[in-house]
Amino acid sequence: MITTHQKKEMQRNARHQRIRQKVSGTPTRPRLCLHRSLKNLYAQIIDDSSGKTLFSMSTLTKAVKEKGKHGGNLKGATRLGEALAQMAKEKGITTVAFDRGGYLYHGRIKAFAEAARKGGLIF
Repeated sequence: MITTHQKKEMQRNARHQRIRQKVSGTPTRPRLCLHRSLKNLYAQIIDDSSGKTLFSMSTLTKAVKEKGKHGGNLKGATRLGEALAQMAKEKGITTVAFDRGGYLYHGRIKAFAEAARKGGLIF
């Protein structure tokens, strides 16, 4: 028997597959992919044409973690968005394709996206 949590995760994976059919990263516009867990948030910038992750960050990264204790809340998502935008600027990335990972655009995902946009990323 499938539990409620397993069912929700299967539905999220289906949404993510639909999104991935449309969203793809290129060298000029890489894909910004998010993953959310209960305690942390993870972000990667990926070039799908070469199949390489350009760089990744999470709320467990030293630069993000030293700014605040918790990573699984709105403040943690905001800190991660700001830090990721700053790192992307340093690497010469200004425009990305946003892949929300099948998660609904609210809460931590929205806070991350708004902070990344405020930091200078265009998507």
